[in-house]
Amino acid sequence: MDETMRQFQQGLVEIETEAEHLLLARHQIVENDKLRNGNREALTALRKRARTTKTSVSTPFESIMKDIVGPGSSPLVKELCATCGNHDSNEQTWMMFPGTDVFARIPFHAAHTVLETGLSETFSLRTMHS
Repeated sequence: MDETMRQFQQGLVEIETEAEHLLLARHQIVENDKLRNGNREALTALRKRARTTKTSVSTPFESIMKDIVGPGSSPLVKELCATCGNHDSNEQTWMMFPGTDVFARIPFHAAHTVLETGLSETFSLRTMHS
């Protein structure tokens, strides 16, 4: 009877350990979702400020035009960032970097690039988690 109690106790310890790991993983998923939502909200605010949407700045012929342009000639199509659009990409924007309490004034284009990179990283982590 003493041996069966030890086996039972060992089984409960293993189950409890696995349950802890599950709760930690669930907590990490919630934290990642909060970060992703914060990045998404910040990108939406930047797009509103630049008066663009995710698909409003279309450059479908960009790659074709780059091939046509020869050396020494001016580009036929001006490259536009999908988020910046015609907005001044060098305009200084306040941003708090993820995981820190540091605010910095960085160029508009750099701000949304950092946010988009963070968003794609959390998305790739989420797909790996599934």
